[in-house]
Amino acid sequence: MPRVSRLQPERLICPATRATVLLQLVGEGKLGLDDPVDRHLPRFGLDPRITVRMLLQHTRGLFNYTGEPKPDGTPDPGMFPMSGKAAADSVFRDYRPEELVRFALSKPARFAPGTDWSYSNTNYVLVGLLIEKITGTPYAVQVHHRIATPLGLSGTTAPGTSTEILGPHAHGYATYKEADTLRTVDFTNQNPSSAYAAGEIVSTTQDLDTFITALLGGKLLAPALLAELRTMRMVDPTFGYGLGLMHFVPIPGCDIAGHDGGIAGYYSKMYSTVEGSRRVELSVTGGQSIDIDDLAAIQKFRAAGDKVATKAVCGS
Repeated sequence: MPRVSRLQPERLICPATRATVLLQLVGEGKLGLDDPVDRHLPRFGLDPRITVRMLLQHTRGLFNYTGEPKPDGTPDPGMFPMSGKAAADSVFRDYRPEELVRFALSKPARFAPGTDWSYSNTNYVLVGLLIEKITGTPYAVQVHHRIATPLGLSGTTAPGTSTEILGPHAHGYATYKEADTLRTVDFTNQNPSSAYAAGEIVSTTQDLDTFITALLGGKLLAPALLAELRTMRMVDPTFGYGLGLMHFVPIPGCDIAGHDGGIAGYYSKMYSTVEGSRRVELSVTGGQSIDIDDLAAIQKFRAAGDKVATKAVCGS
């Protein structure tokens, strides 16, 4: 695994930036949290019960376009291959966000809007499209104008269809099995349009730290909207999800807010105590020795990252 400077850019997933921009637009009266999404994006014919709040909190029930488990636990594949040689062969294709949404809508909803919780990348694609519809500009322009520039996030960009990361950066890899032989592919120069607003952003751990500090410190949202962001729907006794922000209690007495995520070859975490006194950002470039189809190995790999993050934030 390459050693990474806090100043080196790489593919770090932070959906909270898009959620923050949308909440700022709510604060400006451009839309409401309980507006039907269909009012602003009528071209998709969404269930009129689905609200902006449900998108941000993952309670609207639409299929995850990157795939998700069926009720019996077997996988329901997404729009494009996520592993194996097929994934390696498709990393340069351009995707349009409308394609991603329409694929998700071609699948049955998981549950009625507002009745359950399930994380879905489709939600953040719709968040990006909402931002663009309301502002008349690409969502990336709004992230740059409202967050990156005011906070001085010089290492943060939304590359769109560009496959390159400028300057020194860590490489991301994926390993898959072909004819009983493990093959490793460099996924660094991939086309991130398959992620769009759900996870295309390139950033640094330093920028993530600056962002989460400003967000939880009230520098990006008015108090009422920050309270909305931090109002959690509890999924289980130790984990809840707000409006673009996770909340969990890995050990008693340690409340953590933040987010994690991944794109082929990269995995990142951005965690903070709720009052902001202790924080950690992790960026991991994996895949050189782990078969991406080996779920047990991947779970072990991520559990190690969870252990490091918990130690850093909680002290034990």
